[in-house]
Amino acid sequence: MLQTIRENSQGIIAKAIVGLIIVTFALFGVESLIGLANSEKAPAEVNGEEISTMDLQRGVELQRRQILSQMGENADPAAIDEVGLRRVELNRLIEQQVLLQSAQDQGLYVSEQMIDQLIVAEPAFQGEDGRFDRNQFEAVLRNQGLTPLMYRDQLRKALLTAQERGAYYLSAFATPAQAEQLALLAAQTRDIDWVRFAFDDALAEIEITPEQLQERYDAERERFMTDAQVVLSYVELNQADFADPNSVSEADLRSAYEQELVRFSAEEERRAAHILFTLDDASEADVRKLVADVRARIVAGDLSFAEAAAQYSDDPGSAAVGGDLGFNGRGVFAGPFEDTLFAMQAGELSEPVRSKFGYHLIQLDEVRATEPPSFAERKPVLQAELAASAAEANYVEALERLADLSFSSADLQVPAEELGLEIKQTEAFAQSGGASDITTNAKVLRVAFSTELLDEALNSAPVELSRERAVVVRVHEAIPARQQSLEEVRVQLDAELRQELAASRLKERTDALAEKLVQGEPLEQLVAGLQWNVADDVARDAGSMPLEVNRAAFEMPRPAGDKASIKSIAMQNGDHLLVRVRAVHTPEQVDEQLVEQLQQSLIGREANFSYGAHVQGLKASAEIERN
Repeated sequence: MLQTIRENSQGIIAKAIVGLIIVTFALFGVESLIGLANSEKAPAEVNGEEISTMDLQRGVELQRRQILSQMGENADPAAIDEVGLRRVELNRLIEQQVLLQSAQDQGLYVSEQMIDQLIVAEPAFQGEDGRFDRNQFEAVLRNQGLTPLMYRDQLRKALLTAQERGAYYLSAFATPAQAEQLALLAAQTRDIDWVRFAFDDALAEIEITPEQLQERYDAERERFMTDAQVVLSYVELNQADFADPNSVSEADLRSAYEQELVRFSAEEERRAAHILFTLDDASEADVRKLVADVRARIVAGDLSFAEAAAQYSDDPGSAAVGGDLGFNGRGVFAGPFEDTLFAMQAGELSEPVRSKFGYHLIQLDEVRATEPPSFAERKPVLQAELAASAAEANYVEALERLADLSFSSADLQVPAEELGLEIKQTEAFAQSGGASDITTNAKVLRVAFSTELLDEALNSAPVELSRERAVVVRVHEAIPARQQSLEEVRVQLDAELRQELAASRLKERTDALAEKLVQGEPLEQLVAGLQWNVADDVARDAGSMPLEVNRAAFEMPRPAGDKASIKSIAMQNGDHLLVRVRAVHTPEQVDEQLVEQLQQSLIGREANFSYGAHVQGLKASAEIERN
């Protein structure tokens, strides 16, 4: 065979092909051939510059980790919308690329020295001594899935875009006159009256005729089509069913307890109090002198430790209780603090101790030792743990068996018999979901309305509802969409029409009353038994009246002379109100500090608006191609 290959490779065509390969390697490298097989397009291009798949995957994974950490111990990765997460991250990368290109076009620059300084000054990368720790730096980055070079690149990009953003924020302005006018408006008060007309009273007066129902039904027949629904048959595998504490042997329990004893050490717990002196803007020498002075006063009896903690400690959590930290074992406090605490004798006051938080004075009040629990105390817990461990292994094995059986069976009967499971049925539900935890599960919904189950009548693969539960489903009954009759929707239509008519008539009534009140007719003569709710000198968002009343009153125009300003408004619960503003009171002057705060707020708003408009403009003018 090798001889045949050798003979055929001597021809002119073979030599020409080999020559082309050599030229390609020389000019473009081996990647030119590999790239032909892996010519996957970049996720997006911005003005001809690609956003790499690696950057997108890294960003999605980082967001995914953050979401899972926020979910806590019971985090379910399946609950994360991976498609939505990818879309959000891609949009972020596109915007970042647009802003980077804008910064580069303007010649903005970040030096390597600046990046070095920021990294060294970052507290997360510093050790107990407050200095940059290379090992700490690399460990933090590893947890985020980054290398030092990747982090530097991210930091450089962030600094570049921050320069342009900073230019907008530093150039935004607002005049003192604007801030003063806003302050005067904020301090304004009004004399307000209001009266309520209940929606329920209007609703009680409405009667709907059969003709009205038929007319609405005929006009909106398409709205009364039911959704296609399915009823599922399913078998469920639950890890909890495999847990049998009674099956755990006494020998296994004794062995587990002995292992615990080996791991357990009779650790001391120490009750201590401390006084924290932070550095803040003070020099380290000044803080050390203060700590030494306070310690000398405590030793001399001029101050008790509790009094000193209340007066000097910068730890708000313990200062109010004399610096008391309660009982704690090892592993709770930072290194130097813990080393000092566990080297002290009861009743002893430490020398000043330096930690990353500042300087501490520590007083050890009491020492107590913990004893290992007895076998009888630990037995129920160990029994449950060992049973759960065995259950997990049996559950995984059964899940694999269920997958094989459901794939090879024409129905659920065989998997149910083989694994001792009960075949159950769901309620009828649409693609929007049902009422049970199974029929609201997104993965079950996708499978239930898939072609394989609806058209081919197959069993599904096991669908994991959680880490301990899984189901295999098949369509028991498919219920097509249909037109509902008028009788089926009569109650719904009647309620809708009554609500609409009541709201319409109530609005017409209050609008008409408002017009008559503007013309000068008194409310008491227009509607017998009604009186205004009166409130004078009311501030904005005051809690002495419904919020809708207050906000409407401050949106209404000033009264013209003696003529009050009147308006009809609808509330969220359907009630309608008549609101009257009798007078507006504006203070002659306002607090200068408030004016300064409002001026800064206006500057921030202007900067946000200007920069946001700039970003939108850049994105609108950029050539963005999503693949």
